Amino acid sequence: MSRSFRGKTSKVAPIFVVVVAITIAVYILRGVGILTFIPGGILLLLILLSIVTGIAYAIEKNKRF
Repeated sequence: MSRSFRGKTSKVAPIFVVVVAITIAVYILRGVGILTFIPGGILLLLILLSIVTGIAYAIEKNKRF
């Protein structure tokens, strides 16, 4: 009577991790002065994308099957 967890692999989790990693890397490199040519709007877009994917991940994780 044990349930198999194979069908519960998250599709949003890897996207969330990659987006957050890119956002943190760009934020740090821009702050240090290496990526000064990237406009602030791109950084804000990455932060917004991180928030949206985080919300999507939380919704997917809390779904009840």
